[in-house]
This record gives sequence, C-alpha cells and structure tokens, in this order.
Amino acid sequence: MKSKLKQLPTSPGVYLFRNEKKTIIYIGKAKNLRNRVRSYFRKNKHQSPKNSTMIKHIHDLEWIVVSSEVEALLTEANLIKEHEPKYNIALKDDKSFPFIRITHEPFPQIFITRTIVKDGSKYYGPFTNVNLLRVMLKALYKVFPIRTCTYALNDQVIADKKVDLCLDYHIRKCEGPCHGLVSEKHYRNMVNRIEVFLKGKTKETESFIKEKMLLASQEQRFEDAGVFRDQLDAIKSFKERQRKIAANFDDRDVFALARNDQLGIVTIIRIRSGRIFSREKISLQSMDDHDEKTLQTVITRFYMDSDFIPNEICLPFHPDDESELLELLRQQRKGAVHFHYPERGEKAKEIRITHQNAKLLLGEWIIRRKKRKELVPKTLNQLQEDLNLNAPPRRIEAFDISHLDGTNTVASMVCFIDGKPRKSEYRKFKVKTVEGIDDFASMREIVFRRYNRVKREEKPLPDLVLIDGGKGQLSMALSALRGLGLDYLPVIGLAKRLEEVFVPGHSEAQSIHKQSPGLILLRRIRDEAHRFAITYQRQKRNKSVKSSLFDSIPGMGKKRLETLFISFDSIPMLANVSPEQIQGETGIPMKICESIHKMAIDFVKTSKK
Repeated sequence: MKSKLKQLPTSPGVYLFRNEKKTIIYIGKAKNLRNRVRSYFRKNKHQSPKNSTMIKHIHDLEWIVVSSEVEALLTEANLIKEHEPKYNIALKDDKSFPFIRITHEPFPQIFITRTIVKDGSKYYGPFTNVNLLRVMLKALYKVFPIRTCTYALNDQVIADKKVDLCLDYHIRKCEGPCHGLVSEKHYRNMVNRIEVFLKGKTKETESFIKEKMLLASQEQRFEDAGVFRDQLDAIKSFKERQRKIAANFDDRDVFALARNDQLGIVTIIRIRSGRIFSREKISLQSMDDHDEKTLQTVITRFYMDSDFIPNEICLPFHPDDESELLELLRQQRKGAVHFHYPERGEKAKEIRITHQNAKLLLGEWIIRRKKRKELVPKTLNQLQEDLNLNAPPRRIEAFDISHLDGTNTVASMVCFIDGKPRKSEYRKFKVKTVEGIDDFASMREIVFRRYNRVKREEKPLPDLVLIDGGKGQLSMALSALRGLGLDYLPVIGLAKRLEEVFVPGHSEAQSIHKQSPGLILLRRIRDEAHRFAITYQRQKRNKSVKSSLFDSIPGMGKKRLETLFISFDSIPMLANVSPEQIQGETGIPMKICESIHKMAIDFVKTSKK
C-alpha cells in the first residue's frame, strides 16, 4: 500500500478500495488522486465512523486516470452502479428505476423497461412509481396506434410478410406496419408526438387530436371521429391526475432532501407546462456523506441514463462539484442546464412542497422499519419461553452434516429470520480437515469456519444456533464458538430420534411439549438444513461418480465419457436402457457399452441399499 500511495498521480480520476478478498468496498473520484487518496491514511481524529471502519478493511487500491473532472464524475457513477460497493451511499431504488424505452428501428416499439441497452434507443425517465408509468403508457396506446409486438421489422420482413397481422390490427389498435400498411414516415410522426407527450406537453397532443376529430366530423367520417373522441378522453383523464401548481410554464425538476441519521429520502417533483407531471422518490441508506455530496450523487445517478433532462433544476442548496455536475448534465442533454436556488416566490414554494413530501415519506419509512423490527411472530415468543432465552430468536442459523460412508462429506447452514427462510443467507461447505466418518469433528470445523468469517466481515450474529444432532455435536459446536470468544451465543442441539432438545450445561433433554409451536418451528428449520445438506451431497456424489465410475473400463477415455454424458445425463438413465441403445446414441464400441450398462445397474442397486 505504501508503494502504491507513492505512485499515485496528481491527475483527476477515480479510485477503488479493495478488501483482503479483492472485493471493491468503496469507489470515489478526485480532482487530484494523490491528495485525495492519501488523506484517508493520515491520522485524523475527525474521520467519520464509516471511514474509520472502512480504512481498517482496505488491503489494496486501484485508480483510473481520466481526462477531466466531469469524466471522473461520470466514471465514478457508472462504477458505483455496476459494483455497488459496501461503503458507498446506497440508493435503495437505483437498481430498478423504470424507464419508457423507444427502440431504435424503422417502426419503434414503446414499452416500460428496467434495463438500459445502449443501442440508440431513447429512454424517458427515470420514474419510481411504475403504476403511474403504466397509466401513462395505457393513455399513449389509446391515442396512438403503435405496435405492441416485439418482432424486428425491416424492409425484407415486411416485403415477405413473415409476420401475420394480429388482433390489434383488426380492432384498430395498430395500423399494420408488419405488412407495410402504414408508411415509416407516418409511423415516425406518431412516435415524435409520443415523445412530445412524454416531455409533459399534453396540450399539443390534445390540440392535434381535437383537429383530427373536427375534420373527421366535417367529412362525416363519424366512426373515425368517435375514435378521436375516445383518444381525447384518454388524454383528459391522464391530465386530470396532474395537479396544476403554477402559472410558470417552464419545464423543471424540483429536488429536496430529508434525512434522519443514516436514512434519507430525496423527492423529485417534475413540473411540465405548469402541472405536476410526476413525483419520484429515492430512498437512501448508509448516509455518512454530508448533504451536498449526497445531493450530487443522487443527481448524477438519477439523470445518468435519461434522454430528457429539463433545462432548469431547482435545488434547496448547492451540491458538491457544482460546475462539473452542470457540465455533465449539459453534455448529456446536449443543451443548456441551469441550477436555481429560489428563496422567495412561486419556485421557493415548490421547494417547500417537495421538502414536505420528502419529510412525510421519510417519517413513513422510519415507522415501517420500526414496526418491522418490533413485530415478533408468536412462534418466536413461544420458542423464547420454551428455551428460556433472554430475547426472541429472530435470526436462527442451523447446521447439518451429510456424507456417504465417510466420502464426499459436506455441511449446510440455513438461516431463518422471523420464522421464515432467508435463502440468500444459506451457505454450503465442503469439510476440509476431517477424513472418514466423524460428524463431531466435522461439526466443529464448520461452525468455527462460519463464525470466524462472520466476525471478520462484521456481519450479524444469530440469536440462536441450532445443531442437527445430540449432545456430541452440540459440545463440538460450543467448543468452536468458545475458541472464537462467541460462547455467549445461545446454541442448542435437536436430536432426530426422539426430537429431543439439548442445551449446554444440561445432561438431560429439555421438557418441551411435542406440539409446542416453538418446537415445531425448530423441527422445520432442522429438516430444511438436512434437505439442503443432502441435496449438496448428492450433487457432489453424482459429479464424482460421473467423472470416475467408468474410468476403469479399458478404452473409456475422456472424449467417450463426454459423449456418453451428453446423450445420457444420469447413471439411472444408463441402467434403464440396453447396451445396443447406448451404442446407437454414442457410437462407443459394443464391448465397452456392455461394461457401462453392467456398472450402471450395479451402482443403482448399491444406491438403493
């Protein structure tokens, strides 16, 4: 690290901190890489708690030199979005912002997406309220007969009529571009009008449809006039959802931030043609940065993939690196962008309204989190009583060992939170230090490895450790925890034979009623740990059998093995067919096929025993 710190350039760029596993834990940008990165490693009593903790885990660093501070800002935002480092501010909604996508093709598709594809498509958003987005798209489909199919349409496909006319064409919801029944120019005009609509200019779309309705009526095309009338109603219905807020008809986005300790909410109100077009919400966690830095991060990542940025953005205070941020937005918009900090008048009122929204949403979020923490299922209260625990065991981790006659020994750990399985927290282990049949030593190894890692990575500890087994396995698990200084964790053993619960310090099983909801939950968790271990053990065994069972047959090389398992993906399948069928599928000589068939039958018989 010392040598790397000496090599740091003075150029603008992005730096990445990695932990001992080479995982990226923080990404930052700097005008001067040398000064910024070295500042983390100087003795500084004013370091934030987050930085102090992070610095202890830094084992390596990398940097990327860029040409300007604006490029550093964009590179930082892209890398944070890709890697989601632990110590960067977490934008809770950032991974799944929905956009409306207009594809880049002769007859574009228009649909909601959460995936950005850089192929020339246009993206309008981001939005955080997908329900409002669906209402908007429904209004668009009623007004404009755009196609909803996903076929790639080009001149050849249309000329050959490779795509059949669908129901949408027959009920007048599509004009049939797949059969060349509408020109590309006419279709493009419709798409252009949709883009105007998406920019919030609903009045222009309204006027356009009204003119067409009047013209159709004058020409006595009353059926067409009725269609235009329905379209006009759809626009008006959508417009009624947009509350009029000001006489100022400039398009602008208004930002406000409310925070409470490390939690925060940023609210963005989009104002188009004097009406509230939408209200977006971004939830923030791990907020150790000051508000100016937080606002800069949110603005950068909010507009990163959008094809519509208004030329006016109203903010409650100046964000960090204001000039670089403005330049980035101008490049993205390909036009002027201005930040405004209104202190009086109509726009100041908009800031206050936006901030009030943010405060209310933050209050609701905090109450929901608190309720979630306080809400303890009755089963866990019963289990606390059954085991005489100090608190309800909201996080239970259970272990099981599995092997086949001492081979392929593996272990599982399952995690239940508030009585429900949390599969993202499940873990499986290969036993490394124990040979043969020794469930006790295997249990000690796995429990030690699990909680040694939990301690090192500062992850949450369980409220209860459940061991599948009796007093022997329990004492080994307790020994492992004692070696880590974690013997204060509640740990119990659940023996299979009589469903007896053992706790440390008691030679006899606990007297728990067999129909106690707490005991039923323990059995369920134990059975899940057993299922998970057995599944992993079988996977390992099958893999090992596939690679070694037929190796001993003379003439059975690697290529023939590959051919065999491409045609027959399991040993029982080979046992259920004849040697002639094996030869017909693989081309392997008959003598070898007979040996394969006999070995497969013997293996299946042994497995059943």
